[in-house]
Amino acid sequence: MDVINCLIVDDEPLARELLVTYCSHLPALRVIAVCGNVFEAKKILETTAVGILFLDVQLPVLDGIGFLSTLKQQPQVIMTTAFREYAATAFDLAVCDYLVKPFSLERFMIAVDKATDKLNIPAPRFNEKNTGEENYVFIKTDGKIYRIEYADLLLAEANGNYSKIFTSGQVILTATNFSSLEKLLPSRQFIKVHRSFIINKSKISRIEGNRVFIGEREIPIGKNYKQAFFLELGL
Repeated sequence: MDVINCLIVDDEPLARELLVTYCSHLPALRVIAVCGNVFEAKKILETTAVGILFLDVQLPVLDGIGFLSTLKQQPQVIMTTAFREYAATAFDLAVCDYLVKPFSLERFMIAVDKATDKLNIPAPRFNEKNTGEENYVFIKTDGKIYRIEYADLLLAEANGNYSKIFTSGQVILTATNFSSLEKLLPSRQFIKVHRSFIINKSKISRIEGNRVFIGEREIPIGKNYKQAFFLELGL
């Protein structure tokens, strides 16, 4: 993966330092600047290619939400704030993720994974008969290659160095590791709810406490994934 330029905009010194530290743990991220207000950030965005923008909501003079609405072309934006109530507005402005302070390194990494996944999505291939994105994935196992429609894929489970894929009609064990499988599945449709489980959100039948059900199949919701999961569902 190419190095991704990151810009941090936060008026709190400790918050800026924490983000710089978190970014330093991921070799793919390069912090090119740290700003205390959106006007400093605007100058950088006008002259430098930025892949990920870490943007606070509460900022002096012009807040992060207001600033975001002024951008004609925006990078992948990860909002960082102590205020939950702006989440719906932020997602309306197509932010990649919304981190509520204080957030853990693991939660930060989940947000970055979402952003890098979107940055690495290949441009859709168009022709006269097909004007949409692909809606399937190819999975190799036991010398066979299965084409699996996203609509049929219920969930995936980590299984050591393998992954177990549950479809509406079968269970497939593939040598594709869980991390690689996660990158193959579009984040708009598939959500990681636990370090060992990815689910198709369109197949959710109900949620009870820290459990989500695909039909009658019960999947645990990891405590480090719960907040992002409910935000993704608009809850």
